Amino acid sequence: MSEDSYSAKDIVVLSGTMGVRKRPAMYIGSTGSAGMLHLLYELVDNAVDEAVAGYCKNITVTVGKEDGMDWAEVSDDGRGIPVDSIDGRSALETIMTSLHSGAKFNDRIYKVSGGLHGVGLTVINALSEYTEVKVRRNGTEYRQRFSKGTPVGSLEIIGNASSTGTTVRFKPDATIFSSRSFDTMFMKEHIRDIAILNPGLKIEFTDLRGESEERETFRSERGIVDLLDILAGDKERIGKPIILSKESDSVAVNVAMTYVKSYSEKLVSFVNNVKTPEGGTHVAGFHSALSRAILGYIQKNSKKIVPVEGDDCREGLVCVVSVLMHDPEFEGQTKEKLGSQNIRAIVDNVVYQLLVRHLEENPSDASKIMESVLRAAVAREAARNARDIARKKNMFDSAVLPGKLSDCTESDPSRTEIFIVEGESAAGSSKQGRDRFTQAILPLKGKILNVEKAGKDKIFGNAEIRAMVTAFGTGIGDDFDISKMRYGKVILLTDADVDGSHIKTLLLTFLYRYMKQLIDKGFVYVAQPPLYRISFGKEAKYVYSDKEMEALVKTNPKAKIQRYKGLGEMNPDQLWETTMNSQNRILKKITVKDAELADTLFSVLMGIDVQPRRRFLEEHSTEVSFLDI
Repeated sequence: MSEDSYSAKDIVVLSGTMGVRKRPAMYIGSTGSAGMLHLLYELVDNAVDEAVAGYCKNITVTVGKEDGMDWAEVSDDGRGIPVDSIDGRSALETIMTSLHSGAKFNDRIYKVSGGLHGVGLTVINALSEYTEVKVRRNGTEYRQRFSKGTPVGSLEIIGNASSTGTTVRFKPDATIFSSRSFDTMFMKEHIRDIAILNPGLKIEFTDLRGESEERETFRSERGIVDLLDILAGDKERIGKPIILSKESDSVAVNVAMTYVKSYSEKLVSFVNNVKTPEGGTHVAGFHSALSRAILGYIQKNSKKIVPVEGDDCREGLVCVVSVLMHDPEFEGQTKEKLGSQNIRAIVDNVVYQLLVRHLEENPSDASKIMESVLRAAVAREAARNARDIARKKNMFDSAVLPGKLSDCTESDPSRTEIFIVEGESAAGSSKQGRDRFTQAILPLKGKILNVEKAGKDKIFGNAEIRAMVTAFGTGIGDDFDISKMRYGKVILLTDADVDGSHIKTLLLTFLYRYMKQLIDKGFVYVAQPPLYRISFGKEAKYVYSDKEMEALVKTNPKAKIQRYKGLGEMNPDQLWETTMNSQNRILKKITVKDAELADTLFSVLMGIDVQPRRRFLEEHSTEVSFLDI
C-alpha cells in the first residue's frame, strides 16, 4: 500500500457510544456470559455506592426474559440521579450517553465508590437493545428511554413520588452478546457478597424467568465474618477467627481470617465492594504483613529450628481482605486487580500492627497457628527435596520425555494437542485413530494421586504426575513456566462413566492446584465421547446422552443400540470420527469463572473431610454426572 492510498480520509472517529459498540470487550472484558454479568454488576455497584454514602438501605435486583433474551432491573432508594439541565439536556441523559460523566469524580458526593471511570451507565446503555431509567426525586417520578446508546424521546414526568431512588431496566443487545442469559449462581454470589460487605443493607433478588417466581433476600449483620464462615465451610479450624479492622490515612482496612486443615490458601479480596479476583496491592500488603507477623512470633516463641518462608504462613489460610478508599486505580475497566501503589504500605502497616497484637493477646491460638506453619515448612522442605531428586534423575526434564508418551511430529504448540487418556486399551485405540502429525497421546495407569489429600513431597514423587509434567515441559511448583508448554491444548479423554468422571475430577484438581495458569489461559479441555451408536440399517448415528438416545429410538423402534461402556470398546476409526477429529468432535473448554467456587468444590469433593462430601453428593447426586468448572 502506497503513502497516497493512506490519508486523512481514512481516519475514523467514533463519536458518543459508537466506540463502545464497536469494541465492547475493551469496556466489559468479553461479550459472553461474563460480559453480560458485568453490565448487571455495574448497576448494582452504583446502587451500593449510594448505600456506602449513607443514602440507600434497600436494593432490589430483578431478572426476566423477553423474546429469548434476559433483561435485568436494579432499583434503589438512594437520592436518585439528578435530572436538572446540563448544556441544554438533562443530567440523566448526559450520564447515560456520555463516557466519563457522573458524580464519581466529585469527592464531595462520593468519598468511596466502586464506579470510578464514569462509563458504567453509558456502557450499559450502549450495549443494550433498550434501557429505561426511572428517577424518583423532588416529589416527582421521571422516566427516559434509550436504545443502543441513543435517547428515544426526552425526559418525561410520569407522576408523583413519595420516596427517592433510581430504577434502571436494560436488555442486552443480542447482536452483540453471544450469551442470552444471566448466570443465576454468579448473580446470587455477587449479591450475597455485597450484602455481607455492607451490614444492614437489604438486597432482594427476584427471578421471573422460570415457570414460577423465585425470591431471595440477602442481608448480613456480622459483615465479613459471615463470608469467612462461608469460605471455611465445614473444614476443621485451627483457633478462632481473627478480625482486623482499622482506618488509616483515609483508608478503611477490614480483614477476617482463620486457619483450617488444608494444603491450600483461600483468599477473597474487595476494593470499595468490588471483588478483585486477581488481587493487587492490597493483597500484596496483607501477605507481607502476615509473613512478618507470624515469622516474628515464631522467632520469639519456637524452639524448633525450621527455616520458614512466607508461603508456609499461607497454607490452610482462609481470608477476606476488604478496603474502602478514595479514587482507587484498577488495572482495566473490569476492576479485577488493584494497582494503587500507596495501598500496599497502608494495608501492610495496619495488618501487621493488629495481627502482632492479636497473637500476643491470644497465645493458645497463636501457638496452634505457629505449629501449623512449622508443619507446612517441614512439608515444603520435603517437597523441595523430592523435586530436586526428580530433577537430578531427569524426571521433570522435558528433553527426556516419558516412555509411554506417543508424541506428535509437529513441534509448534499452536498446532498441537495432547490427549490424557484413561487406561491402556483406550490409549491403543486413540494412538491408532489419531492424527500423528498434531496429536500426542499420554496414557495414565488407573486413578492419579488425589492432590487434595497429599503433601507436595508425595505429589512430586508420583509417577503419573511426573509423566504429565514432563510431557507438558512446563515444570511444576516454583519451576512452572507456561511459556515452555509443548502443546496448545490439553484434552482429558476418559470413559463416560462414574470412574471416568472421578479420574477427570482428579486430573482437574491437580491442574487447578498446581498448574492453574493452564486453565486460566485456556489450555485445558474435556473430550466428549459418545455414549451410544445407534444403527438404522446401513446408517448410524452417535449420541451423547440417554435423553438423546431415548428420543431417537422412540421414532425408530427397529434401531440397533450399541452402548459404549468404555473408550476401549470403540474402534480407532470410530474414536477418531466422534472424539478426536477437530471437524466433528465436541470439546468442553475448562474455565474457572469463579476461583472461589472451584476452590470450594474441589475442597468438598476431593478433600480430607468426609461429611461435607457425603452431604454434597446426597444433595446433588441427581443433578450432574460431572462437575464442569
